[in-house]
Amino acid sequence: MEDLKNIHIGDFIRRRVIESNLDMDRIVGFMRATEEEIREMFTCSSLSSDILLRWSKLLRYDFFRLYSQHIMLYAPASRDMTSEKTPKDTLTSLPVFRKNIYTPEIIQFILELIGTGKKTKQDVMADYKIPKTTLYKWLTKYNGQVRAGKQ
Repeated sequence: MEDLKNIHIGDFIRRRVIESNLDMDRIVGFMRATEEEIREMFTCSSLSSDILLRWSKLLRYDFFRLYSQHIMLYAPASRDMTSEKTPKDTLTSLPVFRKNIYTPEIIQFILELIGTGKKTKQDVMADYKIPKTTLYKWLTKYNGQVRAGKQ
């Protein structure tokens, strides 16, 4: 499983560039940077959001999702977030997203917690706000795959 606790964004981008087999000239042109600057980005553990957005567009991969998944897994639950319904007096002017989208890495992480006994199903549902039906669908779909390393 990917290390989503310590995100090194440059490494994720470098790996996606290799997978995409993109020509460096195309990358340099799209990113409006020199080849040296591009290679430097691969070594960075963080990048500005405008650069990350350009990488996401070029490589057709949502690098921001890595951070969203980090928040889902490692951010402590607060009293304000205990309910999925937001009281009207605390509505935000920021965009509100309808539902969580779980990556295969998140699903594997959750199922490993249950499979190893580190958390119960109830703990997972409470700690990560995963609906019961969603969790049970994962358990049915991936039954045995986590332990066998097939996911």
